[in-house]
Amino acid sequence: MNGFDSYVAIGDSFTEGLNDPLPDGTYRGWADRLAEILGAGRSEFQYANLALRGKMLAEIMQEQLPLALDLKPDLVTVCAGGNDIIVPGADVDDIAARFEETIAALRGAGIEVLIFTGPDTKRMSVMSILRGKVGIYNAHLWAIAERHKAKVVDLWAMDVLHDNRAWSDDRLHFTSEGHRRIALRTAEVLGVPTAEDWREPWPETAEHANWLTLRRSDLEWTRVHLLPWIRRHLRGESMGDGLVAKRPRLEPLVRKQVSGARLTEPAES
Repeated sequence: MNGFDSYVAIGDSFTEGLNDPLPDGTYRGWADRLAEILGAGRSEFQYANLALRGKMLAEIMQEQLPLALDLKPDLVTVCAGGNDIIVPGADVDDIAARFEETIAALRGAGIEVLIFTGPDTKRMSVMSILRGKVGIYNAHLWAIAERHKAKVVDLWAMDVLHDNRAWSDDRLHFTSEGHRRIALRTAEVLGVPTAEDWREPWPETAEHANWLTLRRSDLEWTRVHLLPWIRRHLRGESMGDGLVAKRPRLEPLVRKQVSGARLTEPAES
């Protein structure tokens, strides 16, 4: 027994599970994988995932936090604010202050809370420009966790995430293997034993990108990912517009189909 009979995940695309695809086109992600670990062999365990891609912190607080409080789970994981701090001119201190309101509300309701620091972007071409803002935000998150007795998964300190194979081509979301390792690390922070180790070294590779290959990759990334993001931001649009959460209710981890849509436990990928 791990002490958690119910778990709700709130946040943005990271928690929704991009880019950890399932055969049906939906996403699995670290939160689904964590739920599978927490609920293994336990019919009474229930899980909800309210996270949605593109959501800003204010939207998460307005749309997801009240639902999480109403559901009254044993555990809530929160990762939010990442979409806010990448906006040019964003006030990281202000974002952190609003994030703390979310954690205070959940802890005030007697719910166990786990949060995530941002990963270190030092080795990521172009995205490394955000490293300072991420570092400042992380310092706030650690202080918030200390004040409210929340648990922390320190993505910044996970050296295995420094490998490019942990990251999707968009340089914002993790691959399936990245999600798997994050789920294992999260279980460890919660004190839940696992059969696998997130620290396992990546397989050796002979691939070494040269300067020209890297610059071509930067140009392709700008065309395919950065420019569309800028256009959406200028229009006030979001990747999550028109979408709904994949698991809006606390439900057992069993497989069932409704109108052809997957609502419950994902298959192994």
